[in-house]
Amino acid sequence: MSQIRTERKYIEILRILKEHPDPMGAKRLSELMAEHGFVLSDRAVQYYLRSLDEMGFTNKVGNRGRVLTPKGVSEIESALVGERIGFIISKLERLAVRTTFDPTTCTGDVAYNLSIVPDPEVDRVREAFDAVLATRCGFFSSYRLVDNDPRVPPGHTGFITVCSVTMDGVLQRLGVPVEMKYGGRLAVRDGRPARFTDLVSYRGTSIDPLQLFISAGLTSIREYVTTGTGTALANVRKVPLPAQEYVEEIAGAMRSAGFLFPVGMGEKVFNLSEEPYRLSIVSYSSMNLVGHAFELGCAIRTEIGAGTIPFSRILST
Repeated sequence: MSQIRTERKYIEILRILKEHPDPMGAKRLSELMAEHGFVLSDRAVQYYLRSLDEMGFTNKVGNRGRVLTPKGVSEIESALVGERIGFIISKLERLAVRTTFDPTTCTGDVAYNLSIVPDPEVDRVREAFDAVLATRCGFFSSYRLVDNDPRVPPGHTGFITVCSVTMDGVLQRLGVPVEMKYGGRLAVRDGRPARFTDLVSYRGTSIDPLQLFISAGLTSIREYVTTGTGTALANVRKVPLPAQEYVEEIAGAMRSAGFLFPVGMGEKVFNLSEEPYRLSIVSYSSMNLVGHAFELGCAIRTEIGAGTIPFSRILST
């Protein structure tokens, strides 16, 4: 067993480098490590980075900093699975803090997902996305194409969709404590959501539940789009029950800005278990757009919670 599998600081450095694909120096790494509870000097981080270089997990890019090698990506994806439980929710919670969208002025930054598509597939993917939005089975009413993002390789196009973490950021900034609880498969009958068939806790998984459902072929979004009956993807959040009226006002303002939620809200909604003094908020996910394209056989790969972007850029063409 390699040393990296027994040293959490190494794992944390690899995690950060995986989240930030651009080269990163020791100073910035030290700052991000501190945010994650690992207080290390720049010099100490340099020591760890040299060791990672020697193991072939990182590579120095001139004076710009380090990036992960393919070997490093493989290592972080396989090392210490138990340590990665809750990694996804931690990433999304940090992203929510960076979200600054104001639904009353339609200004500020929203969280987004980034999908990478080969150029020959762009038209098919657009049709797949548009078909889902026509049924209002997404989180936001539009998406944006980009080709000037450094994460988008030559010969490919990026599709930016608004991530539902934006809602968490808005609620938090307006003083409403919110917990992202579950990602699930929501059965829809004749155009109306009926019941959850599966739920996965965000705090009990090392990978995103919605990506798992898509890759496992457990959605039937194409069937829903064409017949009104199928299985779509949705998220469940919990907020304090006394905040219900305020949350409804916030949701109304967000709907006016083009957001498509909630699907349902209440103490007892669909077949979710009731929690004392807790309000469930169910929203469709933007991953329904991605899931539909995947079901149609399109080549598409997606990073959930890829970053934040000014809301005005989502709307511009």
